[in-house]
Amino acid sequence: MGEKYKILIVDDEQSILDILKLQLELEGYIVYSAINAKEALDKLSHSPDIILLDINMAGMNGFDLCSSIRNFVSCPILFLTARVSEQDKINGLMVGGDDYITKPFSINELLARISAHLRREKRNHNKTKGKFSEELMIDYSDRSLFIKGNRVELSNKEFEIIKLLSINAGQVFDREKIYEIIWGIDGNGDSTVIKEHIRKIRLKFAEFTDKSYISTVWGVGYKWIK
Repeated sequence: MGEKYKILIVDDEQSILDILKLQLELEGYIVYSAINAKEALDKLSHSPDIILLDINMAGMNGFDLCSSIRNFVSCPILFLTARVSEQDKINGLMVGGDDYITKPFSINELLARISAHLRREKRNHNKTKGKFSEELMIDYSDRSLFIKGNRVELSNKEFEIIKLLSINAGQVFDREKIYEIIWGIDGNGDSTVIKEHIRKIRLKFAEFTDKSYISTVWGVGYKWIK
């Protein structure tokens, strides 16, 4: 099928995930699956070309998930659900959904809908690269970061530090390595400035959340908490 498109399926029924994943992979798609909203937020880092989203899920439901990511994710979102009322369909569109297909549905209809949306979307090649969690969203292309919907104002170097650590979540970087990557080997300064930048980032984060995203590994350096 030429370019391999990526699809994220979010549904709390494992059997549906398994069936759809198998069918879509047979059609040549790269498929990621998530059984709840938290998993879906983690998988958004793969930059899917289209999202298939169930409504009825424990915790954050499909409507809430769609609403929370719509300003940061430009790809089509198709609701897959057993809900059939007109109001449910209206609600799905109002929170940012692009289409609505009710269960049970034929795989051929689903494939046709996916193909139609991807053809339409092909006109826009500006896919957002980002990192997402339940409260934090980073848009690397726009160089912006939001916590609970609030934009965190960051300096250029602060964002570069966040970008380096978050893209390599779990990996420990010492101050010298961070300085070398961001300022360059010939940078005029001292790696101790990293400590001050990290302090400022944490203060800015603390205005909106109690969660610490950057962890100090004593005697070694810093890492982004997965």
